[in-house]
Amino acid sequence: MQKITLKDLGFIKYADALAIQTAKFEELLAHKIASTSNSNAHFLYLCEHFPVITLGKSADEHNVLLSEDLLKEKNIDLFHISRGGDVTFHGPGQITGYPIIDLEFFSSDIKLYMRLLEEVMIKTIAHFGIEGYRIDGATGVWVNSVIDKKPKKIAAFGVKTSRWITMHGFALNVNMDLNYFNFIHPCGFTDKGVTSIAQELTNKEEVISIDAVKRILIPNFADVFSVHIITN
Repeated sequence: MQKITLKDLGFIKYADALAIQTAKFEELLAHKIASTSNSNAHFLYLCEHFPVITLGKSADEHNVLLSEDLLKEKNIDLFHISRGGDVTFHGPGQITGYPIIDLEFFSSDIKLYMRLLEEVMIKTIAHFGIEGYRIDGATGVWVNSVIDKKPKKIAAFGVKTSRWITMHGFALNVNMDLNYFNFIHPCGFTDKGVTSIAQELTNKEEVISIDAVKRILIPNFADVFSVHIITN
């Protein structure tokens, strides 16, 4: 069984988290190039970000609906990054996860890796009575919202790999202010909305904390990926 070291970064600026995961990604990549890679040298970073919009390699900048000046006025950072996918938002009340793992010790299949990440989120929200599903051609986890019964994205994904080592990862909306998504076309979609665990709860008086969801998500990650997680 592979081992993954978990590090909870708490609240952190996107730039700082990007630097941390990039350094670890490059470290694992260097070891692999030198043929000194360790089968158990895998990492998972969890965090919450201050408000930030990120654009992937294939992003259409028109999917950001505010100018950079207006974003600055609203204290929202903007980053062009190396993951796949279009535009997304990260902010308080959302769990963002960055697995830095060598897929050759799991399965050298990017599509399978994405499906496994989705499965972690599906199992996690199911704990709160929310049924998640996939849509062909639209990476992510979707729910038929209790608000209007229409498909809404509750978890988004975007990754980068080099020599089968991964970086970037997933974002699960827990109890965030969904109004931020009005400033973008999330993942490039104009006909589908976003939602959160808090919004989909039948009992609106129930308070779901980030920590409570992490306590469900972490063992689900271990189960889906068949790994032993070590907390650092």
